[in-house]
Amino acid sequence: MYRFCNGFCAVGKHAVFAIMLIGLMGWGCGHDKKSGALVADAANNNTLVLTQAQYSNAGITTVFLQSASIPVQLQLNGKIDVPPQNLVSISVPLGGYLRSTALLPGMHVRKGEVLAVMEDQQYIQLQQDYLSAKSKLYFSELEYARQKELNPSQASSNKVMQQALAEVEQLRILVSASAQKLKLINKNPDQISAANISKTITIYSSIDGYVSKVNVNIGKYVTPADVIFELIDPSDIHLNLKVFEKDISSLAIGQSIKAYSNVDTTRVYTCKIILISKDIDADGTGEVHCHFDNFDKSILPGMYMNATVQLLTVQTNALPEESVVNFEGKAYVFIETKKMHFEMVEVMPGRSSNGFIAIGNTELLRDKPIVANGAYTLLMKVKNKEE
Repeated sequence: MYRFCNGFCAVGKHAVFAIMLIGLMGWGCGHDKKSGALVADAANNNTLVLTQAQYSNAGITTVFLQSASIPVQLQLNGKIDVPPQNLVSISVPLGGYLRSTALLPGMHVRKGEVLAVMEDQQYIQLQQDYLSAKSKLYFSELEYARQKELNPSQASSNKVMQQALAEVEQLRILVSASAQKLKLINKNPDQISAANISKTITIYSSIDGYVSKVNVNIGKYVTPADVIFELIDPSDIHLNLKVFEKDISSLAIGQSIKAYSNVDTTRVYTCKIILISKDIDADGTGEVHCHFDNFDKSILPGMYMNATVQLLTVQTNALPEESVVNFEGKAYVFIETKKMHFEMVEVMPGRSSNGFIAIGNTELLRDKPIVANGAYTLLMKVKNKEE
């Protein structure tokens, strides 16, 4: 009797242990009491099952792979350029002191408008030299005319008459040279007289454009080599873009381009291609020149800009952008395999436009419901589950 009881008790202990082990395994495959979600298959960490409450709170909606028009765009960069004939450097040929100016960078100036007033004693000397030479020429011409009248009767020798002629020619040269010097400082020789000799000269704008630089201040002395102002004629300011050799053939004269600066990417400037370089540089790029549709004075020479060119529009398989989530450098979408059951699948995204993104690998996605709204929420649950 005792031996039977001992044997039965031994068997009973093993049976009870087995029943407890089975119970624990069953409990382990059930719901996660803390999160409320079902534990996924350990062999596939990219699957997820939600409870009804979680499904409702996530606000999940699904879509199917569809055909969408995605434009192919070329991304370029370059800088603002101005041809030499449209960038004007203002200097004073004979130097002088700056007496007055009202210019500031960015101001608009009209052709012929006063830019500055200069002052120097050499301006007085130039006017004096011109008037003196002009007066001597007048009396020299009278003397030559008198000698010319006396010469036929031999009252005056040929030598004297020739000397008088040489004097006239020399003074004519001096008057002409002095007149050209006056024109260099914007003085009209015909308007110079003893009564209006001035110590100042006026600098005028030679173009209709904008002030880009002011390099002087009142009272500063400038030499003929100093550039006191720089002006820009906006009629030919353009964007010089660098384009790789393989992409140049896809561009054409008159093609529209959208450009923006690194400072303000929200401000978009429209322009058109006016010239495509026929030469390729050592770095494998060529130059494409573009004119702005509307000039903005905030666009300055040397400013770096980015640009996009729409080459063509293609029909491709696409999904809403919110369907694609990114994690650790890869892109994923969630397929709803059945109600509240989801599988995360890696995809190859392409170009995006108008809220849609092109998808390269579509074999696993075709005719399957794909999560649109709520995809990021599912990604967080999957990654938290892995941790």
